[in-house]
Order: sequence, then structure tokens, then C-alpha cells
Amino acid sequence: MPMRFRTITTRHSLHIHNKYHHPHHVHSSCAFAISPTTNNIPHHCNHSHHYYFQLLRSCKYLNPLLQIHARFLVSGVQQCTLAPNSIINPSLILWNSMIRAYSRLHLFKEALKLYHQMLDIGLEPDKYTFTFVLKACTGALDFHEGVAVHQDIASRELDWDVFIGTGLVDMYSKMGHLDSARKVFDRMPRKDVASWNAMISGLTQSSNPYEALEIFRMMQMEEDVEPDSVSILNLAPAVSRLEDIGSCKAIHGYAVRRSVFSVVSNSLIDMYSKCGEVNLARQLFYQMQVKDDVSWATMMVGYVHHGYFFEVLQLFDEMKRQHVKMNKISVVNSLLAAAEMRDLKKGKEVHSYALQLGIMSDIVVATPIVSMYAKCGELEKAKELFLSLEGRDLVAWSAFLSALVQAGYAEEALSTFQEMQHDVLKPDKIILSSLISACAEISNSRLGMIVHCYAIKAHMGSDISVATTLVTMYTRCKLFMYAMTLFNRMQYKDVVAWNTLINGFAKFGDPDIALEMFRKLQLSGIQPDSGTMVSLISACALLGDLERGFRIHGNIIKSGFESDMHVKVALIDMYAKCGSLWSAENLFQLTKHVKDEVAWNVMIAGYLDNGCAKEAISTFNQMKFESVRPNLVTLVTILPAVSYCSILREAMAFHGCIIRMGFICSILVGNSLIDMYAKCGELSYSEKCFDEMENKNTISWNAMISGYAMHGQGEVSLTLFSLMQESGIQVDSISYMGVLSACRHGGLIEEGREIFRGMREKHNLEPKMEHYACMVDLLGRGGLFDEVMSLINKMPTEGDAQVWGALMGACKMHSNVKLGEVALHHLRKLEPRNAAHYIVLSDIYAQCGRWTEARRTRSNMAHQGLKKIAGYSWVG
Repeated sequence: MPMRFRTITTRHSLHIHNKYHHPHHVHSSCAFAISPTTNNIPHHCNHSHHYYFQLLRSCKYLNPLLQIHARFLVSGVQQCTLAPNSIINPSLILWNSMIRAYSRLHLFKEALKLYHQMLDIGLEPDKYTFTFVLKACTGALDFHEGVAVHQDIASRELDWDVFIGTGLVDMYSKMGHLDSARKVFDRMPRKDVASWNAMISGLTQSSNPYEALEIFRMMQMEEDVEPDSVSILNLAPAVSRLEDIGSCKAIHGYAVRRSVFSVVSNSLIDMYSKCGEVNLARQLFYQMQVKDDVSWATMMVGYVHHGYFFEVLQLFDEMKRQHVKMNKISVVNSLLAAAEMRDLKKGKEVHSYALQLGIMSDIVVATPIVSMYAKCGELEKAKELFLSLEGRDLVAWSAFLSALVQAGYAEEALSTFQEMQHDVLKPDKIILSSLISACAEISNSRLGMIVHCYAIKAHMGSDISVATTLVTMYTRCKLFMYAMTLFNRMQYKDVVAWNTLINGFAKFGDPDIALEMFRKLQLSGIQPDSGTMVSLISACALLGDLERGFRIHGNIIKSGFESDMHVKVALIDMYAKCGSLWSAENLFQLTKHVKDEVAWNVMIAGYLDNGCAKEAISTFNQMKFESVRPNLVTLVTILPAVSYCSILREAMAFHGCIIRMGFICSILVGNSLIDMYAKCGELSYSEKCFDEMENKNTISWNAMISGYAMHGQGEVSLTLFSLMQESGIQVDSISYMGVLSACRHGGLIEEGREIFRGMREKHNLEPKMEHYACMVDLLGRGGLFDEVMSLINKMPTEGDAQVWGALMGACKMHSNVKLGEVALHHLRKLEPRNAAHYIVLSDIYAQCGRWTEARRTRSNMAHQGLKKIAGYSWVG
């Protein structure tokens, strides 16, 4: 009988222990409470052990596990006394199996309770026990328990075991204690492939992902270990974070040589996308013989990451044609693309598909659907869907609020924010930061201040992330006193907070103050980063200070920031805006191999800023030739270059390109097309573009009003201006500039007077210098010089060259010598090197037959070394 007992026990224990040799699985945590008690075991426990072993091996769900546990308690199979020659305690195996079963069902806390109860009854754990317990500690993210278990392992001298060592490396890595993980890893006498993979996985998440690449290289030098597909999958996030295209290609080659390409192909697509090589990711995707739903989703994520929203929607259509079932990631990314493209029709199609899949109850899917409707202007539908969402979490509230603000529904956002405060969920700092950022994007300081007040009341105003976002909002709204006060009150200022203030002054305020703030940053002892350098370069660009820009460039080289792509692009922009195109082109030649569309966009804009429209168009064509896909910014940047050249054929070619690329629904593109066709002389095409736009903003109406004004159709321009106001569209100073220009070109003096008065009276807008100049030109053309001088004298500030130049032009039209001399007197002070003003006055003298004054004026101009700039014609 004893021999039979030992034989069965050994056989079953060996079978169980063979299954234990695969310990590397970790899950998320959960909890349940059942406690075994200590009972005496009958002599037939070997049969009971065999029975429970079989049950536990097949157990995959919670309820069966609880039933087995209950039977385990009732039958008293917890402890037994072994025969002298027995090697393995069957009761220990049962405890190990129970701990493992709970861990597999994500009941990590219960697994740990079983471990402690096992110790309490005096049962000694073995190396398999510790392997399963470490998994439970990892799943429960219980660091203190993990350290205690590690101490138990060390006291029993079991840390030499490869499975236990791997478990410790995995536990410390997933809890963020990479130093401890590395110490355990380095002390391991023997490492298998799972050990190396665990260390690679941990270092991938470290502050220095290069360490993961180094471990992978070391792994390849080991004689008994060869990297497998898991090694590559674990390494992929590090390569993506580093955006290291060289390593990406090397891993691709390794995967092909090791015949694991099919296993890691999805990760390769993701790596290429995040390394900026979307075209290579696309090629890899279409070369795959077998694509699963993850492949399609990964390609979509890559497209979205780089703003290729049209391609995302193409993939959506392709999946439907091929009857590929989409996962949630594909659906969510399709919704994001439809929202960014403002393609309501496609958005509704994706929504319908989500309903068919039955995933609308998932908050992760429902939230972007709500955002899509809000961004596409369907506010009521968005609100209806949002209110119908069950289990609205903070992410859903944040997304909906941000979408409302970005779509221009500030009042609705405020109302929704107030509703949220009455809900069970209270806004946290993430929601506040998101809402404040949205306010900053549309420069809505009123709503931003309301959110700021709430943050103070909720004791979140001092949080560094909230405070930094508020500084951003106030600087973008040009409320610099509020921004400085808030910044000075911050108890702790990191480099991000300093960068926010410096960048705010550089872009929206006084660039000189931005440079002064940089000096204060240096004195504070905080080290500047690449973001600081970008802000400084922007300040020099806005000041047009090339000499200071050279100095900062030298500082950047010394500090080692020159390799940063954002810094390079900012330098290209600065040199172009400071008129040093040669320097901009040299830097561009060094960066364009990176295939970053941002660098191309900046170079195109640089050419345009310097009046080199043909070079801008040539660079755009070169960009396409080098397989860099233009984005929305590229197209909005290049269209003014086409307008400048006024070549209709070129304009129509670009329009076709925009349609093919799927950007025709963009309001920005639509506005640019209206302006482009008007400047190319095809006003009818401008009208067609305007009429076909589903969503028009203030800029759309302004572009059309200016187009009519440009073509001398003053009456039509006035009618459209009236219709704009009746439609409830916000009128701004540019709207008034367009309609006043229409009055000027059409000689509509009375209408012009009424519109000019309406700026203050109807819309509370203060006329700018260009509005005064337009009125001076309008009244001057009508010969109303007394009214012109009265208007100039009533101006709140001294007139600039626009105003006096307009008067000079009117004087020439009516041969008014006296006022022409007055105008030149002011223009000489404002633009002393402009010869055109002298020539106009000379022409006025000549018209009046005062040849002596005409010759004297020309002689004075020559004496000062001024020359008339020669004109040129496009006609051959």
C-alpha cells in the first residue's frame, strides 16, 4: 500500500511539475475572498489529489474554481503526512495549483492570501510556489508584497533559479523599479530566452530606451540563447520611442533571416510608422499575404499618427469591401479620421458599422462618435448621443467638452461643464487641462477664466499641469499680466512651465520679453531643453533679428540640440523669415532626407514669405517626387503661391490634387480655394467653391466678399456682407476691410460712410489703420478732402504710411498740390527711402503745370540717392 501511494504521488507530481515549467504569464488584478482552513487528511488522499489536479488543470472560469475550492475544503484535502521515501508533497502541489488557478483568473489578491495561509499552516513553499506567487504580486502591482516574497526567496537561496529570477525581473520591471530588475538580471547565473525578453520588455519603458537595444545586442552574443519573436515584439516599443529608422530596418532584416517575419509583421508596421516612414509601413502592409484585424488597425493608427486621415477612410472602405471584421481600434481611428476631415457622411457610415458590430455600449467607441458629430457641426446629435451614454467616465466628458470648444460652441461647453459638476463625477485636473487647452486653441479667455475659477475652488489651481496650461491659455489670449501673475505664483516651475511662458511671449506678445525670460531661466538653474530653443528661435524670427538668430544657432550647436528635428525646422523658419534664404536652404538640404513633411512645409512657406512663389511651387513638386505626402498645412501654404502667380491652369491642377487627396471638405482648404480663384480672375469658380462648402466660417465669407471687391462688384459685396450678418456669422475687422474695399473700388461713398460707422456702433470693433486708410482713399477719390482731413485729425493715433499714401494718391487724382505737399511731409518721416512718394508729388506738380517744382522734387530725390524701382511685365 505505501509503495502504491508513492508511485501514484510521484507520477502525478511529475505531471504537474512539467506543467509548471511555463511560468511566464502575467495578467491584471482582481479580488475575491475564500479562505481554506486546516483539516486532517484521510489516508486515501492520493485519490483526492489526483482528482483535484485534473479539475484544477481544466479550470478556466471563476465559478468552477470556487466550487473546486469549496470541495477542497469540505473533503479536508489540505495536509497529509508523507511516507518516509516520498519526494514531493502532494498537498503542496494542490496549494501551488490553487494559487496558480487564482492567478490565471486574475484573482491575484486571493492567490496571495492562499500563499500566506499556506505558510501559516507550516507548509514549506518550493520554487514553483514562488514562481506563481511572483506572478500574483506582479498582477496585483503589490510592490511591498513582492519585496517580501523576494526576501523569502533569498532566505531559501532560491534566487539562482532561472524561473524565479525571470519572475523577479518581470515583477520589478512592470512596477517601474528597473534598477532592481537589472540587479536581479545581472546576478542570475543562467538566463534563458524568457529572462532576456523580460529585461528587454522592462527597459523598453525606461527613460533611456537605448538600454533595451543594448540588452538585445548582448543577447545575440550569448552562445546558448537566441532571440525569438517575443524578443522582437518586446523591443519594438523602444525603437518606436527612439524613432530610430536604422534599428527598425535592422530588426526587419533579422526577422526575415530568422523566419519570424509573419509573427512580427504588425509590430514592424507600427515601428516604421512611428519612425516617420509611413510609405515603408504601407508597402509592408500590402506585401503581407495574410492580414488579420490587428494588421489593418495598426496601419490605421500609423496613418492617424501622421495626419493621413484620407488614407484611413480608404482603408475603412477597403475592409468593408473585403468583408474584414474590424476591431475597436479600427473603428475608433476611422471615427477620428472622419472627425478631422469634417466628413460627416463617412462619420455616419462608421457609426452605422459600430452599431452593426454591437460595440456602441463601449465607452471607448461611443466617445469618439460623439466627438465626431460635434466637430462636424451636428451639435444636437452629439449631445443626444452623449447623454444616452451609460457609464460616462471622465475621458468621455473631457472628449465631449474639448470637441464642443474646438467646434466653436463655447457656450454649450460651459453649460455642459456646469452639468458635469452636478453629476456623480467631478472634473479632475486632466479634464480641466483639456478644457483650458481647448479654450486656448480658440482664444476664448472668458470660458478659460471660468474654468480657472473652478480650478481654484477645487484646490487644483496650484497643480503644475493645470497652472502651466492656464499660462498657455492666457498668453494665447494676449492676457500677459494674468499669465505672469500666475507664473510667478507657481511654487515649483519646471522647464515646461518656463517654455510655455517664453513661447507665449515669442508668438503672441513681445519677443524681446521672451528673450529676457530665457535669461531668467538660465539664472534659475533649470536646464533649457529643445523646446526652449524652439521658442527662442521663434522670437528671433518674429523680431527679424538675424544676428541674434546666428548667436542662438551657435548656442544650440554647443548645447547639442542641433540634431533635434523640431529645432532644425525652427531654424529653417527663422532664417527664411529673416531674409537669409541661403541659410534656410542649406539647413533644409541637411534635413529633408528625414522625410518629415513639416520641414517641407516650412521651406515652402519661407519661399512664399520672400516673394519666391515659383520656388515654392517647385519645392512642392519636389516634395511629391520624393514620396513625401503633403498634408493639410502643405496645401493651405502652397495655394497662396498659386494665387500670387495667377496661373489658372496651375490653380486647377492643385484643386484636382486636393480632391484626390481627400482634403476638399476642409474649411481651411475651401477658404484658400475661394481666394485663389478670385486672384486668378475666375470669380465664378470662387462662387462655386463658396456655395459647395457645407460648413462656412467667418473667413469663408470674408474671402468671398474680398473676391467681389477685387473684381469691382461692390454692390454684390455689400449684399453678401448683409447676408453674412443675417445668417448670424460673426463679423470681424477683416470683414469690414473687405466691404470697405468694395465701396472704394465701386465709389460707394455713402455706403462706405455707413459701414465705417457701423464698426463701432453695431459690432463694437475699433477701426484699425488699414480701415482709416481705406476711408481716406474712398473719400479722397470722391474729392471730399475736408472730410478726409477731419477723419485723419480725429484718428486716435498718428496716421501711418498707408493713410498718407492713400491721401497722396487722391491728391494726384484731383491735382491737389497743397494736400499733396502735406502728405509728402509726413511720408518723408515715415518712409524716407521710398522714392515713389516723391514721384507722385512731382507728377501732381506736372499736372498743374508747375514744372519748376516738379524738376526740384525729382532733383531732391536724386540728391538723396533715391531711385524709382523699375517695373516689369509678365507679357513676353
